[in-house]
Amino acid sequence: MSNRTFTIVKPDSVRKGNFGKIISRLESEGFQILGLKKTSLSQKQAQGFYAVHRERPFFSGLVEYMTSGPVYVAALQRDNAVAHLRKVMGATDPAKADAGTIRKEFGESIEQNAIHGSDSDENAKIEISFFFAESELL
Repeated sequence: MSNRTFTIVKPDSVRKGNFGKIISRLESEGFQILGLKKTSLSQKQAQGFYAVHRERPFFSGLVEYMTSGPVYVAALQRDNAVAHLRKVMGATDPAKADAGTIRKEFGESIEQNAIHGSDSDENAKIEISFFFAESELL
């Protein structure tokens, strides 16, 4: 059973020219790209997207970082999409991520960790609809 997940290739990855390598890795893991956009998040968009973290001490830094440069947002599909993307991404802190994961290879720090991925099927739906209309997903 195929399902969907959502990812953001974060500003540090785009700045360092790693977008292509990351997307290629996701495709090699069996993800189909249903929708893909390059965008710059406004402060309001970043605050809205990360609203779940609003009360956390790192919130303002996260918003500042996510608005610091262009990002790529993508809706992805494959069997067990959410869990598989989380495995391929690795731990939030690249220093603790397993060898061969995207964050181990491309992440700089717990803040600049290369990639975002949905943490549940429910959040994947919310996050995809934050950036894409259903008609844009092919």
